[in-house]
Amino acid sequence: MVEGAMKLVKGFPGYMLVLVLLFPFTAGAEEVMRISVDQALEMARENNYTLKAAKARVDRAEARYVQSRKAFLPEITLSETFVTTDDPAAVFTYKLRQGIIDPAADFSAGALNDPDDISNFQLGIEVRQPVFNRDAFIGRSAASAARESQEHMLRRTGDSIAFEVKKAYYGLVLARKNLGAINRSIRVMKVHDREARDAFKKGLITKSDKLSTAVRLAELAERKMLIEDEITSAKDGLRFLLLLGSDVDIVPVDGLETSDVVIPEDEPAVPEDRADLEALEAYAEAAGYRHDMAKAKQLPRLNAFLQRNWNDDDFPGLGETNWALGINMEWTIFDGYATIGRVQETRAGEMEARYNYEEAKDKGLYEIRRAYRMLHTAKSRIEVAEQSLREAKVSLDFIGDRYRSGLAMTFELLGREQAYTYAQMRLNKARYDLIMAKHELDYYSGR
Repeated sequence: MVEGAMKLVKGFPGYMLVLVLLFPFTAGAEEVMRISVDQALEMARENNYTLKAAKARVDRAEARYVQSRKAFLPEITLSETFVTTDDPAAVFTYKLRQGIIDPAADFSAGALNDPDDISNFQLGIEVRQPVFNRDAFIGRSAASAARESQEHMLRRTGDSIAFEVKKAYYGLVLARKNLGAINRSIRVMKVHDREARDAFKKGLITKSDKLSTAVRLAELAERKMLIEDEITSAKDGLRFLLLLGSDVDIVPVDGLETSDVVIPEDEPAVPEDRADLEALEAYAEAAGYRHDMAKAKQLPRLNAFLQRNWNDDDFPGLGETNWALGINMEWTIFDGYATIGRVQETRAGEMEARYNYEEAKDKGLYEIRRAYRMLHTAKSRIEVAEQSLREAKVSLDFIGDRYRSGLAMTFELLGREQAYTYAQMRLNKARYDLIMAKHELDYYSGR
């Protein structure tokens, strides 16, 4: 009995290893997410931090536009002031305001020069109404243009994030397909390596031929490590764009199908309504308004006001009341060149914004032309790569048969196998480039 128990204890680690291998989820396996490119785009629209920040900038611009309403809406202030004092002038004033002046007692020399202290509660309401504030009116237009600019930038940010998601997604698809080609080549080369070792033992091939298969396997192993790193980087990029945790393993369900990629007959023009161009145009318009606003600060400001106050010796001070109505004009004649400098600064800012707009239009034309050329080139490359893959397959099969019959050398087989694998990867890259060139063309065309 004791001996049986000891055997069970000694074998326990082995049983645990078997359980871990059979049930890896107990050790915390990754969550596998199979996802299409459309699903990835939808997740990015909902989760991406860059998009959320762009929406926040729109909200901030909207808040600034709301603040600009003060250019024509009144400002109403409610106040409560408490004072206790024995200052002769103040005591007499507060008695007047409270309506408690006693002609017999309060006009004597002693009462006027050395009065008793008095407490006063003053409840006041003041309304200030802008009448003519030219710079504030222009500032409202500037705030409106700035809000419009941020709204356009939000749309363009969405386009940019979508393009980055597609690039990362199809980059992952490309890397996985290349990994499949490398794994196939490794499986084949392992078979050839065993055959080469057997042939060397029989004296049928030289040691150099035997080692050449091992060298090729080492090359493939290195290439596999690089592609696996590309896969990891693409997954990390997608996790970042989609706001996924590091424990989520992304598996793309879309491939590199290019049958639905349509090349426009004519090169697209730079659209005036592309979101980023509209944003720059609106920003330049806002900069122009800011320049006009700086110039308008040299004009006088006219504001009306209405005051009503209640005074009493008890809180809250709803005793005697008085009011005042008036209009105020302010005109800064000279402020030490501050306004002049501000006018010059805003003028330079307006010119910079307009130069940026023109530069973006010219750059857009360059980007569209480049993407259009890449689209045609990738289409032609696919045709060449498909033909090359077919020829490489025929050549590999032919040399493989001759090699197994002892009529071909090892280096010939290795060369044909390498050419076939390379042709597969070239075709994958050409298809990826065609897909991305179409998306890039759509992005720069504002579609």
